[in-house]
Amino acid sequence: MKIGLVGNQNSGKTTLFNLLTGMNAKIGNWPGVTIEKKVGNLKNTDIEITDLPGIYSLSPYSMEEEISRKFIFEEKPDVIINIVDSTALERSLYLTTQLLELDTKVIVALNMADELEKKGIKIDESKLEKELGAKVLKISALKATGIDELVNEIKNAKTFAETKIYDAKLENAIENIKNKLTPNVHHKRFIAVKLLENDERFKELNMADIKTIAKNLSQNYETDLEETIATERYLFIEKAKKNSFKQSIKRESLSDKLDKVFLNKWLAFPIFVAIMFLVYYLSVGVIGSFTVDWVAGIMDLFGEKVSTFLSNVGTSEMINSLVVQGIIAGVGAVLGFVPQLIILFICISVLETTGYMSRIALLLDKLFRKIGLSGKSLIPFIVGSGCSVPGIMGTRIIENQDEREMTSILTPFIPCSAKLPIISLFAGYFFPENSGLISASLYFFAIIVIIVSAIIMKKFIYKNTSSTYIAELPEYKVPSIKYVAKDVFDKVVAFIKRAGSVILICSIAIWFLVSFSFNMEYNVNIEDSMLASIGNKISWIFEPMLGTKSWGATVSAIQGLVAKEQVVSSMAVINGLADDIEAGEEIFSSNGVFGFFTAASAYAFMVFNLFSAPCFGAIGAMKRELGGTKKMLKAVAFQTIFAWLLATLVYQIGSRIEQGIFSAADLIVVGAILLVVIVILIKKDKNKECAGCPYCADCNKK
Repeated sequence: MKIGLVGNQNSGKTTLFNLLTGMNAKIGNWPGVTIEKKVGNLKNTDIEITDLPGIYSLSPYSMEEEISRKFIFEEKPDVIINIVDSTALERSLYLTTQLLELDTKVIVALNMADELEKKGIKIDESKLEKELGAKVLKISALKATGIDELVNEIKNAKTFAETKIYDAKLENAIENIKNKLTPNVHHKRFIAVKLLENDERFKELNMADIKTIAKNLSQNYETDLEETIATERYLFIEKAKKNSFKQSIKRESLSDKLDKVFLNKWLAFPIFVAIMFLVYYLSVGVIGSFTVDWVAGIMDLFGEKVSTFLSNVGTSEMINSLVVQGIIAGVGAVLGFVPQLIILFICISVLETTGYMSRIALLLDKLFRKIGLSGKSLIPFIVGSGCSVPGIMGTRIIENQDEREMTSILTPFIPCSAKLPIISLFAGYFFPENSGLISASLYFFAIIVIIVSAIIMKKFIYKNTSSTYIAELPEYKVPSIKYVAKDVFDKVVAFIKRAGSVILICSIAIWFLVSFSFNMEYNVNIEDSMLASIGNKISWIFEPMLGTKSWGATVSAIQGLVAKEQVVSSMAVINGLADDIEAGEEIFSSNGVFGFFTAASAYAFMVFNLFSAPCFGAIGAMKRELGGTKKMLKAVAFQTIFAWLLATLVYQIGSRIEQGIFSAADLIVVGAILLVVIVILIKKDKNKECAGCPYCADCNKK
C-alpha cells in the first residue's frame, strides 16, 4: 500500500511524516532533479509513505508541483493524505479541490485546528466532510494529537462520491470530455478539467471535439476558462468554509497589535536596522569579545601544555611545530569563535521562530521586486546567514528561473557563519570600540551590494524576471527553548565538524608550505618558504586593495575558497603562533607578516572575503542550481571581480580619509549621490516594466 503526503509549504507536513514513520526515513533525490524526497513506512506496518514537496496546486508552474503530479500519475498511491493548515483554509483548500478530482482516496487532515479555536473559530469537521466529499480529521502534528485516528483511517480508507465543485455548465462540459477519453485513461475528471484549462501537458489528449466543447463553453464566461475554473474553486471553498465554520466575536490578537508597530510604514525599516545591529552587537561586540578572550586563554594554555608534553616524551621540533603551530594554531583559531557563533545562531533562530523574519520578507518584497527579485529571495538569504550551501539550495522554492539563478548567485554575499571569524578578528582588533557597529555595517553593506548586483544582472543578463510573493504571516510566537537549542546545537556541531576536517587538513598543508622551501629544507626563513614564493607571484593582484604586496594576505584570501574560516586559520599558521589569535595581538604585530594592515586595508580585506567567490561547497551548490559548469564559472568570476572592485574602492577611499585627503562630509555627499543613482536605476526599471506588461500589480490597471 502506498501513501502520498501532500500539502502546502509550512503546513506541518514533514512533522506529520516524522510522527507517522517514527523518523525512520530514507532520504534521497527525485530522479533527474536535486529536490529531496523522503520515503518511510508507517510505524509497525509495510505501508509506504512518501513525503511530497510542499506545493500550492497541481498546476505545474514549479518543479515541486511537477514532481507531485508525476508521482500521483506514475506511482498511483492508494491514499493521499492532504494536510491542511487550518489557520489558512482558503489557501490550503485550493490544492484540496484539485486532489478531489483524482481517482484516489483522499483524507483531509486539518492541522493546527487548536490554534484556530484559540481565536474563537471552530470547525465542524462533519459538515466540512459533507461539503468536500472526503474524510476530514482534526489533528495537531506538533502536539501529536489525532494521529491514532488518522492511522486508523489510513488502514480503512473509504471511497467517497465524486465532488461537484463547479457550476452546471462546467460540470456538464467535464462529463462530456470524460466520456470522450479512452477507458485506459486514469484520473479522467482531473484531466478533463486540465483540458478545459488548455494544459499543454495533456495536449495529446486534446482532440478536435474536446476543443470544440471548450470553445463553446468559453462563450458563456467573460474570462478565459482557466480563470473561470479558479474562480469557481474559490467560490466552492468559500461555501464550504461558511457552512462548516463557526466564529465568535473576533478580537484583535496580540499579533495584530504587534504588527501595527513592526510593520508600521515609518517604523518598520528603522526597527529592522536596530534589531540587526543588536544581533551583531551582541555576537561580535561586548558579549562576543568577552567570550573570545576567554576561549583564547584556554587555547593558549592548551597549546603550551601540549607543547610541553610532546617535548617531555621526546618528539622532534618539527612534529612539535606541526601539532602546536600547525594543527592547534589553525583549528584553534577557528574554534575560538564558536561562542560568538552560538550567540549569533541564537539571535537568528529566535527571530525566525517568533515569526519576525516572515515580516522582513514582506517588508523587503516591494523593494526586491523592483530589482528582479521577490520576498521569496529573502528566505535563502536568511538561511544563508547560517551557511551559504543550504541557502543556495533553498532557491528551489522560487518559480521564475531567472530570479532563482540570480538569488543563487547573490546568496553567498550574505555574511555566513564561516565569515564571522574574519569579521570578528579584524573588527575586534582595528575597531575595538566599535566592533559591533563595524560588523553590523558589513551586513547592511551586503544588502546594498545585493541590490546593486541585482540591478546589474537584471540589466545585462537576467531580463526575464517576473516575481510575485504570496505568503500569510504566521502568528507571533514565544520561541521554543527546545527548538532553538536544537537548531543552534545542530549548526554549531556542523561548524565544529568542518573545523575538525577541512580546516585540519588545510592547516597541515599551510604549515608544511610555510615550514619548508622548495629545496625541502625545514624551518627556513618564512620569506623563503614555498608558500611565500607562491604568494609573491600573485600578490600584485591584492596590492590595490591592501596598499602593498602581501603574500600572506594573498594566500590566506585564496584559502577562503576551501572554507572561509580557513582565512583566519591560515593567518594564524603563517605567523606560527597558537596564542592570542582571536584578539589579533600576535597576528597583526608590527614585525609580523600582517603588520602592514591599517583600518582602511582591514575593512577592505573584510569586504573582499565577504563578497568574493564562496567556499567549494557553496560553489558546488551553485553549479547544481545554475544547471552547469559554464554558468557556475561565470557566477564565480562575477562575484570575485565585483568583490575586488569593491575592496579596492573601499581601500582607496579609506586610505585617503586616514591621510586627511577626504573628510566625513565628502563621504556623505558621495553616498547621497550613489543613493540617488540607485533610485534612478530602480525607477527606470520599474517604468520600463509598467510600459510593457499587460497587468501591473503596483498600479492595479490593465
